[in-house]
Amino acid sequence: MAPVDYEIMLFFDEYPILVSPKILAVNIDYDRHYVSRRCSALSDAGLLEPVDTGLYQLTDTGRDYLEGDLDVCELEDD
Repeated sequence: MAPVDYEIMLFFDEYPILVSPKILAVNIDYDRHYVSRRCSALSDAGLLEPVDTGLYQLTDTGRDYLEGDLDVCELEDD
């Protein structure tokens, strides 16, 4: 997990909308390419879900992580 990952998931938790990495990057003040790579990594971990071409949303697993019901170690073991 990178420090920006938590900010990405918090954004999706606070704004339950479909967002592209480009729009997300502008709103959390990070480089678009970096945010895009992190969204892909979070998707691979099951924390974000790609919904449409280039759009993501938070998964139930992502919400569990934010609520403290899931430790990132549990994801890395899968």
